[in-house]
Amino acid sequence: MPHITLLALPHALASSLSLPMEMLTAADQLARAQRPLHSPADKQQGLQHDVVGPDGHEAVMANGLTLKLSGRPSDIERTDLLIVPALWRNPLTIVRQQQELLPWLRQLAMRDSLLCAVGTGSFLLAEAGLLDGLPATTHWFYFDQFARRYPQVNLRRRHLITEAGHLFCAGSVNSVADLTIHFIGKFYGPQIARKVEAQFSPEIRRPFEMHAYSLGHGDVHGDELVAQAQDYLRRRYPESLRMPALAEQLGISPRSLNRRFKEATGMSPSEYLQQQRLNSARDLLRTSNLSIAEVAAACGYGDADYFCRLFTATMNQTPRTYREAARGKLFTVDPTRT
Repeated sequence: MPHITLLALPHALASSLSLPMEMLTAADQLARAQRPLHSPADKQQGLQHDVVGPDGHEAVMANGLTLKLSGRPSDIERTDLLIVPALWRNPLTIVRQQQELLPWLRQLAMRDSLLCAVGTGSFLLAEAGLLDGLPATTHWFYFDQFARRYPQVNLRRRHLITEAGHLFCAGSVNSVADLTIHFIGKFYGPQIARKVEAQFSPEIRRPFEMHAYSLGHGDVHGDELVAQAQDYLRRRYPESLRMPALAEQLGISPRSLNRRFKEATGMSPSEYLQQQRLNSARDLLRTSNLSIAEVAAACGYGDADYFCRLFTATMNQTPRTYREAARGKLFTVDPTRT
């Protein structure tokens, strides 16, 4: 089970820590409920987390809430995921006050911990020099200040999420919810991730893969041939595609393509294609008035019944239910009341 560390800083936004932690806790509870227990000790094996801060005892957040801390940052030598909170108002005030955190952040990065900065929390990663030459984002209000102070960072003003290896930035608290679904998929698998997503307002979410900026356009694995295959599948997913034909086009055998693709991405080419199609289907269900059959056809599924079965198995709800949930909380202005 993963170990999560929350960095609680004075005057940070509590929601930038509590929301991802609540989502990760929900994922852990779902995973444990599905896991067969072989001994009473299994019940105790779950998500581990620490809340650390400079004081070591408590941290008063921007909204006045006081968080009880489990220790200081130096107590954590390694973690699977560190969440750096959004800083309220001018982030440079906190950055200047918390210079002792910078060596610790570098240490975690060297040990391959995932580091996730929410909003202006990215200032701390940049101050530590971790984002030099890499893509990053921050809260939109502080774009210019960030760019002036850290000109060596590749600021992505049009992206709410960036990924550069083990370093992630989310431009807002809503964006960190999308990113947390991505982390849940890494830690617990896609089925658990989809269940948690359904519980936490799917109508305001877009999949991480659809709107995050990843170093190398999402192909950080370094296999150029696989990157070509990914690009082809992303562009041609609505069409009727056969993996043997793709392998022939790339000049390798289907078996070699499957092996290299799985080594680089953790999934087969067919699974990657399904991911692209289902992500597009979710977007169309939220934003268009196409019928279910028309959505299926637009995403490369000639058989609408098969699409419905696959969507239901993946999302744990039918396309129609997903659309109703996504639109049920949307609102429009009543012109008679303006």
